[in-house]
This record gives sequence, structure tokens and C-alpha cells, in this order.
Amino acid sequence: MKNNLFGECLAEFMGTFILLFIGIGVVASLVAVGADVTFWGLSICWGLAITIAIFVVGATSGAHINPAVTIALAVWKGFDKKKVIPYIVSQFLGAFAAAAIVYGLYGSAIKQFESSKNIIRASQAGWSSAGIFSTFPRAGLSMTNAFMVEVFITAILVLVIFAVTDGNNSSCPKAGMPALAIGLVVALLGVSFGPLTGFAMNPARDFGPRLLCVLAGWGTSAFGPDNYGLIVPIFAPIVGAILGGGIYEKLISLYLPTRIELEIEKS
Repeated sequence: MKNNLFGECLAEFMGTFILLFIGIGVVASLVAVGADVTFWGLSICWGLAITIAIFVVGATSGAHINPAVTIALAVWKGFDKKKVIPYIVSQFLGAFAAAAIVYGLYGSAIKQFESSKNIIRASQAGWSSAGIFSTFPRAGLSMTNAFMVEVFITAILVLVIFAVTDGNNSSCPKAGMPALAIGLVVALLGVSFGPLTGFAMNPARDFGPRLLCVLAGWGTSAFGPDNYGLIVPIFAPIVGAILGGGIYEKLISLYLPTRIELEIEKS
């Protein structure tokens, strides 16, 4: 059992690492070196990164790659609650490790970008380079508005995850297609609402790299306005994931024809 849990945690570490290594790398190429990447292209890259991570580690750990997803599965799908903390720790470590390596690879380019813009990291101006690693709200967006954005987009994400992985849902894709569907919905949500909050939807994806920024010279300014980074991208996705999972479990899955037939047979 301990060996199995170790393997699952290692898979969560690697899955989250893959997601962040590719995702942050794309943002770094856009911001630090001016690569020709559109916001649509950036969103697609994040979505495909998730798809690839699921292909690599899905059979081992289920490829949660997101503390909010892990918590939602524990609340609605009977995921072993003893595994919740180990999974979440592994996800945070994977995100931090990926951010650290991307920083090491792009460090000189980031410093050149900051120098060209006269950016001091430990200041509000430093958010433009810290944004390579973590999410920040659009200027003028209130904390409440940002929180609700992250709640709703994470709810949609988890609703889709529950739907495409439900064996009783005959309309869901099969044979590896759920991973593509999950990646696609991330890309679509990124294009739709990413300009507002950066579409975090994942506490580990945001806080792991943000911690790297704190240690790499941005200091506490990396937490953003009014400690945004300690509130919205951590708690809003958890609320949204529980909401999205609950909508699927209580308002959709109960009325699937296959599930109704099973209930009739049992009665």
C-alpha cells in the first residue's frame, strides 16, 4: 500500500511538473524573449500540456494534477481521504520544481527583459515578470470579481472532468479522448476568461511558482495586490471544483439513462 501511494504521489509530482514546465515555458518565451505566441496559442499550449500529463501519469494516479480536483474527488467520488494530503503536497512540489527549472533556463532572458523595462522585482512593476510564473488579476478587477471568475471557470473544468470520466455517461469520449477533452476545455476557458485572472484553476499551479518568485527576488510583492495570490488562486478553485463536481453528481449524473437502468435493476 505504501509503495502504491509513493508511486501515485510520484506520478502526481511528474504530471504537475510536465504541466508547469510546458505552460510556464510558453509564457516565458512570450514575455521574456518576445516569441510570436498569441493568447489563443498560449491557452492551447496549457491545454495540451495537461493532455500530455494525463497520458503520462493517468493510469498510475488518475492524473489529478490539481489540489482542487483531488478535493472534489474526495468530496463527491469517494477518493481515499488519506491520500488527499500526500497528493496535494506532491502537486505543489511538482509545480515548484518545474518553475525553478524554467527560471534556471530562462533566468538571463528574464533579467534582460526586466533591465530593458527598468523593472525592480520587489515592487509593483515586478508583477510583469512575476506573471511569467503565477497569475495576477487584470488592472481594475476587484478581488470579489476575480474570485468569482476562478470559481466559475474551475466549476466548468471539474464538471467536464467528471462527465468525460464517468463510465455511465454514454456520450462521453472513450479510449484516451477524455484527456483531450479536458485539455480542450482548459484552452477554451483560458481564451474566454484568461485575460481577467490568468485562468489559474489550480492552487498548486499558482502557489508553487509564486513561492519560487518569493525566493528568487520578488519577495512578498509576488503575492500581488492585497495578497491576491494567497486568496483567489488558492481558495476560489477549491470552491469551484466542489461546486462543479456537485452539479454533475446531483443534477446531471442522476438522470443518465444507464444509471437509471441500473437503479431499476437494483430495485
